[in-house]
Amino acid sequence: MTTAITNTANQSRSALRRQREREQRYRTILNAAAQLFAGEGYHRTSMEKIADLAEVSVGTVYFYFKNKEDLLVQMIDEFGFQLRNMLGAEFRHADGSMDGFKKAGQVFFEDFCPRYPDKVAIFFRESAGQSALVEKRRKKIFNKLIDDVKQALHRVQANLGIQYQSHLSAEVMAVSIMGMFERIAYHYLIWQDRPDELQIIGQDALNFIVGGINNLTIKS
Repeated sequence: MTTAITNTANQSRSALRRQREREQRYRTILNAAAQLFAGEGYHRTSMEKIADLAEVSVGTVYFYFKNKEDLLVQMIDEFGFQLRNMLGAEFRHADGSMDGFKKAGQVFFEDFCPRYPDKVAIFFRESAGQSALVEKRRKKIFNKLIDDVKQALHRVQANLGIQYQSHLSAEVMAVSIMGMFERIAYHYLIWQDRPDELQIIGQDALNFIVGGINNLTIKS
């Protein structure tokens, strides 16, 4: 009986070790692909280059990922989750004041963008204009983020006792805000490579956004 229990325990540890090794290999391949997609571009990156950087065989890459599109889709899902977990959570938990709304937006410029420049490049540049599947995943993430911002705007409205000009005002503002975040990240991180100025840029952008919110508020 003792031998049987020991063998079972050894098998369990062996299975756990193999699972950890699979997860580590998956992560190594995904990280290598992300580095290449951000640095060289999605279309210029081959599965062979990914395998070489990950120090695995090409067959191993194909064992974990069907093709390059599959790699990109899984990156988008992961990056989108991180973005919404950081930015969306801040907007969802904003205290209903205008300052709280601004602080939620600062997370994008002062935390997410400086911490994950490669992910910004992949999410906003390399994944744009790709396949229908990739675009579907991007749309799903943006829709969730837009809804987070819209709900935060409704909380500001309820907390401050204000009215917006139409029943669509919060939605229009939320779409515009996410569009600005995307464009600002693209312009200053990808086109101009000015990460050191993101804090100032973010403050100016959020002050501009607050001005737009005030303009769509009905004055009593």
